[in-house]
Amino acid sequence: MSVRIKNIILIIFVLALAIFPLIIKSGAEFGGADGQAQELITQIQPDYEPWFQSIWEPPSGEIESLLFALQAAIGAGFIGYYLGYV
Repeated sequence: MSVRIKNIILIIFVLALAIFPLIIKSGAEFGGADGQAQELITQIQPDYEPWFQSIWEPPSGEIESLLFALQAAIGAGFIGYYLGYV
């Protein structure tokens, strides 16, 4: 098997790993530590106001999680490529 075919197969597996959980758990709530921290802060000090607002808010929590995971995957890809190259 050539290197090109192996790379294509790996890319397909990576895409499947990113998309498959979103299809299987389409109705699930994907919450993070930020939301839990915000709830706790409002319980401790109800009149707290954040220092700034987000420029853009993703339409749903699932998309926000997807973008975060994509950012982590791209970063890991760059680090893996660099270590493999060196």
